Amino acid sequence: MEGTDGALTREALISMQVIDARGRLIGKVKDIAFAIGKAGISLTVESENGEVRNISWDDVQAASDFIILKPQPQATYQPQQAQQPQQAQQQQTTSQPLCPTCNRPLTWIPQYQRWYCYNDKKYV
Repeated sequence: MEGTDGALTREALISMQVIDARGRLIGKVKDIAFAIGKAGISLTVESENGEVRNISWDDVQAASDFIILKPQPQATYQPQQAQQPQQAQQQQTTSQPLCPTCNRPLTWIPQYQRWYCYNDKKYV
């Protein structure tokens, strides 16, 4: 698992916040589920408004103090014209996950395969 130094127990995962790749809070882990006939686990996540959804462990990018999900491929319409540099830069910064502490964009450190917050000077 990328972003972890060791195994995570069920107790460690329960109540952990789940954040999507854009830095938005999805909810908190309520339970762990096993799919019969399939390898792997899924996380039962409850949002602040009470909605419950299952997230496959395969969709998790990193887990430490909280869980960050992998970016989901989105089918987007690309116009024929080239984007203006300012628009391209704005899109690049919005696709980065945000630090849950300071809400600033995180930086991916390939050497350690973890997200890093330069503002808080810590890995997340």
